[in-house]
Amino acid sequence: MCNSYDEDSPGVHSNTQSYLGKLQEDIGKTQEKLARGCLTTPTAEKLNVMAEEGRRGVEDDRGPGAAYQVFVVMENLLDKLKLLNYEKEVLAKHNMRYLSRHYFVSSPYLVSNPGEQFYMFTIIAAWLINVAGRPFAEPQEYDEPNATVSNILAELRALGVKVDFPPSKLKSGSGEYVCLVLDRLADEALRKTGFSFKRPNYPTESTEEEYVIEDDAELTLSKVEEELIEEADDDDEENMIDLEALKLQTTHAEAESSSKPDKILEATVNAAEWYLEVERVLPQLKVTVRTDNKDWRIHVDQMHQHRDAINSAFREAKSYLDKLQEDIGKTQEKVSSREKYINSQLEPLIQEYHSCQAKLGEVTDQYQQASRRVTEGTRVLAETSEEVEKVKQDMEEKGSSMSDGAPVVRIKQSLTKLKQEIVQMDVRTGVIEHTLLQAKLKEKSNMTRDMHATNIPEPAAGPSA
Repeated sequence: MCNSYDEDSPGVHSNTQSYLGKLQEDIGKTQEKLARGCLTTPTAEKLNVMAEEGRRGVEDDRGPGAAYQVFVVMENLLDKLKLLNYEKEVLAKHNMRYLSRHYFVSSPYLVSNPGEQFYMFTIIAAWLINVAGRPFAEPQEYDEPNATVSNILAELRALGVKVDFPPSKLKSGSGEYVCLVLDRLADEALRKTGFSFKRPNYPTESTEEEYVIEDDAELTLSKVEEELIEEADDDDEENMIDLEALKLQTTHAEAESSSKPDKILEATVNAAEWYLEVERVLPQLKVTVRTDNKDWRIHVDQMHQHRDAINSAFREAKSYLDKLQEDIGKTQEKVSSREKYINSQLEPLIQEYHSCQAKLGEVTDQYQQASRRVTEGTRVLAETSEEVEKVKQDMEEKGSSMSDGAPVVRIKQSLTKLKQEIVQMDVRTGVIEHTLLQAKLKEKSNMTRDMHATNIPEPAAGPSA
C-alpha cells in the first residue's frame, strides 16, 4: 500500500498542477484578447501568443522556487562583499549604512527606496569593477542613469559575462538582475584577488556518540509526550491495568504449574458467577496504547488519508475544471469568430491605412527637402541682411559727414591761412627781387667804374721838356 501511494499520489498531484497551469494560461490569453478588443491582425496575434507561451514556458521550467532564488543570491552576494572588505572600502568612504541581507531584493513585503538603492548599486558596481582590474570612474549621485547603467553593462560584457536582459531592468536599483550583476562582478573581483572557496572539512564523530545523542533526544521527546498524556489521562489511571505486572504474574504462575505433574484440570467456579464477574470487570479492562508519532504505520495511514483526500479533491476539481475548460473553449471560439469578422471588416481600412502611410512617407520626404531648402534660403537671407546693414551703416556715416558744416569751415580757414601765406611769400619774393636788383646794379656800376678806370690815358710830355 505504501509503495502504491508513492507511485500514484505524486503523479496525481503533478497532473493536477499541470492541468491548472494550462487552464490559467488559457484564461490569461482570453483576458488579453478581450482587453485588446481583438483589433490585431492574425500574424501579430500569433506572434503575441508565441511570445507569451515562450515566457510562460521559461517560468514553468524554472519551477515554483525560482521566485525566491533572488534571496539566496543576495545573501551569497553579501557574504562575498564582506570577504572583499566592502565595509571599509565602500561604506566608510561614502558614510553609508550597512546593507541588510535582502537589501537589493524587490519584494512587496520589503521597504524599498529606488533612488538610494540605485545609487548604492552604482557605487558598489564601480568599486567591484575597479577591484576586478578594470578602470571605472566612480558615478555621482546626479549622473544620467541610462549612461551609468550602459557603462556598467559594457564593463560586465568586457569581463566575459553574458548579458541577456535590457538595461532598464537595473534602473529600479533592486530586483533579480541587480543582484545577478553584482554577484557576477563580485565573482570577478574575488577571482582577481586570488580568493577561492574551499571544500568544508567535516569533523569525524564516533557512531556511539551519535547513537547516544539520538537516544537522549528520543528519550526527551518520549518523556515530554508521556508527561502530556499523563496530564490528560489522570482520571483514568485507576482503571488501567499494568500489562507488564500481569505478564510477570502469568509467567510466574506458568512456572509454578510446570513444576506440578500434568493432570486434567476441572473448574470449580460457577459459570453464572463467572459471567457476572466478567460483566462487572469488563468496563475496567481498558488498555490504553500510547501512539508514537515516529511509528511508520501512522505515517502510512496519514499517507493513505492524504491520498484519498487528494483523489476526492481532484475528482471535484476535475469536474469543475472540465466545465471551465468547456466554457473557455466556447469563449475562445466566439472570440476567434468575432476577431475574424472584425479583421474582414477592417481589411479595406487597413489597406487604406497602408496607402496613407506610404503617401505620408512621400510627403515627409518632400517636407524634409523643402525644409532643407528653406534652411539654406534662411542662411542666405541672413548673410544678405548683414551686408545690407553694413551698407546702411556706411551710408549713414557718409550722410552725417556731408550734412556737417565743420569741414567747410575748416576748408575756409585753410584757404584764408593759405592766402595769408601767399601774400607773405609775395612780399618776401619782392624783397628778394629788390635786393637782387640792387646787387646787380651795384655790380654793374662797379664794372663800369673799373672799365672807365682802365681807359683813362696818361698825360703827354710837353715842350717844356
